[in-house]
Amino acid sequence: MDSIYVKDLVKKFGGFTAVDSVSFSVHEGEIFGLLGPNGAGKTTIINILTTILKPTSGFVKVAGIDIKNRPEVRRNIGIVFQDPALDNKLTGRENLDFHARMYGLDKKSRSSRIKEVLELVELTEKADVVVEKYSGGMKRRLEIARGLLQKPKVLFLDEPTLGLDVQTRRKIWHYIEDLRKEENITILLTTHYIEEADYLCDRVAIINEGKIIAVEKPSKIREMVGGEIISVKIDGKAKPFKDELIKNGLAKEINERNGLLDITVEKGETKLPLIIKKADKLGLNIDYVSFRKPSLEDAFLKLTGRKISDEFNNIGKKGS
Repeated sequence: MDSIYVKDLVKKFGGFTAVDSVSFSVHEGEIFGLLGPNGAGKTTIINILTTILKPTSGFVKVAGIDIKNRPEVRRNIGIVFQDPALDNKLTGRENLDFHARMYGLDKKSRSSRIKEVLELVELTEKADVVVEKYSGGMKRRLEIARGLLQKPKVLFLDEPTLGLDVQTRRKIWHYIEDLRKEENITILLTTHYIEEADYLCDRVAIINEGKIIAVEKPSKIREMVGGEIISVKIDGKAKPFKDELIKNGLAKEINERNGLLDITVEKGETKLPLIIKKADKLGLNIDYVSFRKPSLEDAFLKLTGRKISDEFNNIGKKGS
């Protein structure tokens, strides 16, 4: 059964198409990721699914409900926005209580549910501390707790670890995994962090310039690269070296980035010494070399011709 169903979704802002004929579904109990650079259309899609924005065209159901029925959809979802939405002058418990009142929970239900979600995100001991004294990670955990108050069937997380340090980000990942198991809910998250999508998501939709270009398990998307990656930095002109590698069948594909050549090969362990010999024969010095399995970043590059990391600072250029 699908918790989210999207068919031919379009959203236009004036003459700009932010979401372009997008279709996908999210299975019940799944962690599903929308992976793409800033400005790709991820937040616009979430805003439509959560009834904040109306689509220009297309059909969408969330928790089995047509999004035209906005009140009913909202009763069945939780959302953690990309931008902080806490009152820093209130305590953690007061923030949750205010939100629970907005959802119409009675006093007994509020008390019980607030206790449950605070325990889930390990903030019980900090519940009566004002939020302005929380760390960034604690604030994010409190926002996740707030999104769970009404026991949603679907939880939306828009860039849930944006701006957090690596250690805190990984802790949030563990909380997300645990709440999926303990709350038995479907989670849709947006991210431009490759490792986040790879770690958390059962399936990923790669989105670029408003279009979804692949929907699969992360492992299957990595397989689209079709080999392993040898990265080299050479002292000299790259074109003759690239031409030789392609002509002699040592490389399937070569991409340049930040002074490195990413060489896609089959059986990389055997090709690496041959590539080094070829550089030596051409009188080129290799300053750096590495060998790795393909990543989601490599797949994104293959599918779009650019890297997600290169687009990180494009906030606001195309609308998010």
